[in-house]
Amino acid sequence: MRTFRTIAELREVLAPIRPRSTVGLVPTMGALHEGHVALLRAARRTCDVVVASLFVNPAQFGDPADLSTYPRDETRDARMATDAGVDHLFVPTVDEMYPAGYATWIEVEGPARGLEGDFRPGHFRGVATVCAKLFTIVRPHVAFFGQKDAQQVAVVKRLARDLNLDVDIRVLPTVRDADGLALSSRNAHLSREERRRALAIPRALEAGLTAHRAGRDPIAAARAALGDLDPDYVAVADFDSRPTLAIAARIGSTRLIDNVPLDETATGAERLAPAMNTPTMGGDPT
Repeated sequence: MRTFRTIAELREVLAPIRPRSTVGLVPTMGALHEGHVALLRAARRTCDVVVASLFVNPAQFGDPADLSTYPRDETRDARMATDAGVDHLFVPTVDEMYPAGYATWIEVEGPARGLEGDFRPGHFRGVATVCAKLFTIVRPHVAFFGQKDAQQVAVVKRLARDLNLDVDIRVLPTVRDADGLALSSRNAHLSREERRRALAIPRALEAGLTAHRAGRDPIAAARAALGDLDPDYVAVADFDSRPTLAIAARIGSTRLIDNVPLDETATGAERLAPAMNTPTMGGDPT
């Protein structure tokens, strides 16, 4: 695996490869876990050349403290990327991505409104801008995202569609620990007790999914199952024509998000509390 720090170097390597090979991109902010590894392995199975990016994008953080405490370990991330079969690792600096005088930002309407868009103003502007830049730099044929960030996926899909970007957005199911907690880089901030409390989130999603199948209100069922957690929101949103039950809640100083599509065919227990393994390729929607 080769590591690149500059846009020019990566472009130079990819230019002769792209016409004769399928290039896959897995955008990440580092702090890799098995959810990222599932994306990387899916890219490896699907594409001739796999590019992964490690870039903690300051443009999508509204809280400076959140940005400063976001976990970073490039050495560990590089080792995991190598083991997953990544060919090229792109690790740009902030100045490389946003040089002095940078003034172009992308606002995606529609899917960026509500939920995370309300609680994290400017977040999806940062997500859309960095994804557009990565798609322009790498020019991947396929890009891989996870269902856990369902609203982000909807934003990226709308971005690609509206700007006629020639990239296929693939989505994989959320990867969960054996107890059902969705894998997240922010889980590293949870104490043992906070992690125990966080399990109310997947339990609430399971309760909501079960209620929906029984013709009852999934939001009410999910709220009841959250117990003493005070969520930012419990809502059903239509992400890319797929109704999804979404929850955001703060446990201590750590804010977690999770969701489950309400058209899932598996039972709630099968969907929300699997052993931690590599999931199969997800279809539509990120």
